[in-house]
Amino acid sequence: MASRKAAGANGKAPGKKGRPAAGGAAAGGKAGRVLLTALLAVAVFISLAAVGFLVLQIVGKNRLYGSASSGELVASLSEMAVSFGGSTEQGEEEDWQAGDVRYEGAHYRYNEDILTFLFLGIDRMGEVEPVEDGIDGGQSDAIFLLALDPHKKEATVIGIPRDTMAEVEIYTRSGTLMGTDTTQLCLQHGYGDGAQLSCERSVKAVSRLFYGLPIHGYCAVNMGAIPLLNDAVGGVTLRALEKMDFKDFRAEEGEELHLEGMDAYYYLHNRDITSFNSAGRRLQRQKQYLTEYAGAALAALKEDITLPVALYGTLSRYMVTDITVDEVGYLATQAAGYSLGEIRSLKGATVMGEKHEEFYPDEEALYRLVLEVFYEEVGRQ
Repeated sequence: MASRKAAGANGKAPGKKGRPAAGGAAAGGKAGRVLLTALLAVAVFISLAAVGFLVLQIVGKNRLYGSASSGELVASLSEMAVSFGGSTEQGEEEDWQAGDVRYEGAHYRYNEDILTFLFLGIDRMGEVEPVEDGIDGGQSDAIFLLALDPHKKEATVIGIPRDTMAEVEIYTRSGTLMGTDTTQLCLQHGYGDGAQLSCERSVKAVSRLFYGLPIHGYCAVNMGAIPLLNDAVGGVTLRALEKMDFKDFRAEEGEELHLEGMDAYYYLHNRDITSFNSAGRRLQRQKQYLTEYAGAALAALKEDITLPVALYGTLSRYMVTDITVDEVGYLATQAAGYSLGEIRSLKGATVMGEKHEEFYPDEEALYRLVLEVFYEEVGRQ
């Protein structure tokens, strides 16, 4: 009886003491289910993100390859073959296709899988601010072609002197086309709105210079964005190619420099306009910097494959491009496995014109460059 009273005093039957523990187990089970659900949600999210990234790559690839045609280039090089001592005639037992050319004993065929992009450095410091279509779009102080060859897994950069004499479309201040003139290539970007129109006209001018070369995309970046690009890969180390003595930047020839922030801008942009061929020497500095930057960028890309997409967002205010995010995603996965080949440049002569320096490309050297970079050697006789 005493034990019963004790039990009654506690208000609980002895057999019911386990219920709170059972309730804790239920709570633990609920928490476990919540955790499992969360883990599944994360897994699904990651899977969807991976699938989404793959879809972006596929869409990007299809869009890139459908953006330009090789017809004009192939026709032009075929027409010019004879004038440079080549031919378009098939030899015995050769696998010959329309558009193939023979030059210096080698049989060449256009590489339909190559992707080519035009990169411009515009002489503006701030963010992109479109202007009225006309003559105030800003000059392109740096002009480069990037060719991505999936057969060789190689990226080739071609530096084009800003003063290259080329066929440029001339517009009035009100945006009316007056015709074309042979003048410095860098001026083409100025005849436009400083944004899409300027870039599209620059693409046309560079394509004409390279005999109708298909260009699959463009990217014009205001020079003020250089510090952002430079610092995103931890800076760039190189040796100064020449003595530089400016108010904001000084360096001795051969001096080792680790460029950070605005120093990268000064190294790539500054030149003494009173010194003959200063633009040519600056182009050499730009080529040198690109080589070192590419090494740093590829190392950073292997650590973080999303780096190009992140840079795309960072640079968006300083940049005009028709390369979309999905195309960047595709290119990022491709570039991670590429090596950087030789940084090429146009061969020719710089002369002093009436007002400014003028660079005249060597036509046969340009023809050979196009064959070596954008065509493939498929045989010799």
